[in-house]
Amino acid sequence: MITAFAPASVANLNCGFDSLGLALEQPGDKVSAIFNNDHIVRIVQITGDGGKLPLDAAANTGGAAVMALLKALGSKQGIDLQVHKNMPLGSGLGSSAASAVAAAVAANALLGSPFSKKQLFPFVLAGEAVASGSEHGDNVFPSLLGGIVLIRGYEPTDVVQLPVPQGLHIVVLHPNVEILTKDARNILPKQIPMKDGIIQGANLAGLVAGLYTNDFGLIGRSLHDVFAEPYRAPLIPYFDKVRQAAMYGGALGFGISGSGPSMFALCDSQIRAKQVAELMQKALHGKGIAFETYVSKINTTGAEIVANDKA
Repeated sequence: MITAFAPASVANLNCGFDSLGLALEQPGDKVSAIFNNDHIVRIVQITGDGGKLPLDAAANTGGAAVMALLKALGSKQGIDLQVHKNMPLGSGLGSSAASAVAAAVAANALLGSPFSKKQLFPFVLAGEAVASGSEHGDNVFPSLLGGIVLIRGYEPTDVVQLPVPQGLHIVVLHPNVEILTKDARNILPKQIPMKDGIIQGANLAGLVAGLYTNDFGLIGRSLHDVFAEPYRAPLIPYFDKVRQAAMYGGALGFGISGSGPSMFALCDSQIRAKQVAELMQKALHGKGIAFETYVSKINTTGAEIVANDKA
């Protein structure tokens, strides 16, 4: 049996709607893979999901990713998967993506690693599509590769790994409220004014430039979203109050992780990140909303094998 870990991820990073994402050190999912003699892919166990996720392999992001991998190999090999969820569902932290990535990495290693990480792209996208309805990589690619990634396009898939400035940390606060990705997408306008497109494009370019030049000031000035945040922020209780607390504490920037409800703050050091986390938590104390907080370096490793009992 081989077990892989795949980290949570923060997508969009404000100015990179559907095109930017980064990986966290924790939380994340683990998936274990072992051969079976029945020539099928099976989900034999899921833990940590409260019974919400399907055991049908074709309807499960991990199962779908492994089925796509085996199809590409032309293999009839049977594989059993055990999925261990260690992150909240529907959090905006790439929970479905992490399962797809961990399953693909574990199965690939079990089969003797016929594919490199980048060659796993189509399989993790196929897994993500089961949950989201479309193949988008702003969670699966950072979870797989680690670091900060830019998805330039899909035909063909073109993924750029961006530099991670030394000291860069992220704080994520996940309030236990539910926001469906479908609802968060449907609330967005179908068209945007040209001036907003220009602003967003300039911010994206500024963020990329700031990462390459280790310019934290430029990174902070670029972390603004005129596409989605104005429409999605009202769905998240006390969003403005938590943002005010984070920026008061010296965060470089603040925004919505993916489609929410998780919120994130980028910081220039671990010390700053811990201070910002405390202030973000205080902003929600006494408001009747349970939450989890994560303080993390940017995970530059991505998905990895954490146990190998293959005989």
